[in-house]
Amino acid sequence: MNQTSNFKATALSDEILRTRAPSIYASGPMAGVSQKYAFVPTAEILTGLRDLHWVPVEVEEQRIRQEARRGFQKHLIRLRLEAQMETLDEWNVELVVVNSHDAGCAYQLHAGIYRRICSNGLVIGGESFNAIRFRHSGCLTGEVVQASLRLVEAMPRIGERIARFRERILEPRESLALAEAALLLRYPTVAESPISPETLLQARRPEDEGDNLWLAVNRCQEGLLRGGLSDSHRDRRGKLRSVRPLRGIDSKVTVNKGLWSLAERLANGEPLVLPEDVTIAA
Repeated sequence: MNQTSNFKATALSDEILRTRAPSIYASGPMAGVSQKYAFVPTAEILTGLRDLHWVPVEVEEQRIRQEARRGFQKHLIRLRLEAQMETLDEWNVELVVVNSHDAGCAYQLHAGIYRRICSNGLVIGGESFNAIRFRHSGCLTGEVVQASLRLVEAMPRIGERIARFRERILEPRESLALAEAALLLRYPTVAESPISPETLLQARRPEDEGDNLWLAVNRCQEGLLRGGLSDSHRDRRGKLRSVRPLRGIDSKVTVNKGLWSLAERLANGEPLVLPEDVTIAA
């Protein structure tokens, strides 16, 4: 577990954040939004979160198709408590902030987990932590910042849930069912996926080998989000098929939370019942 003893988290400065996601620092909303839209800049929220010792450690900005949205598009920031910046634990709870300044989404606060061994950035859903959303109408900075304290309160509960995932040993069929259900988070059917469930379950490093639920979920998450997996199958044009990396903020959050919900169901003893037409790709 402690093969990551040299790990040091790095806080992102305003300069780095501005370079990677300029939309965080928009001085106003995108032109044409409703007059009822209440503009609360993400930069202001960040200042308030820093006062509560939340430190930004990762950021990304949504790609745009319309030039008018440039500088106002959706962005995601992962923050960690200062006290956890240099801990040697395998994982840390993070605060995941999602917002935009083009009326494209509400303010969202999610719970996240950063796992150092594989640099996985999970997003939690289901019973462990419900996302907190604020509409851009009467939204106040203080309300958003204070809501982050709910995550601090939930940290022990999240730790207990991960412990349950570790203790839950999966039978081979359960592991396969998890991988099948995970593929369905990205593809219409398992047969249309470029890889088999067995391939999704393969470990990329010795630390990920094992039959408990926590390891299986992390293997599936890394495969679905980072991509790069292939069964050497080719499409009709002879092009090699592989899992492509997920790049959209919404798709990453959705797949992450879907995986977490699947894990919670297995931890609770609920079977994963899949559609009858799900077939395993050859």
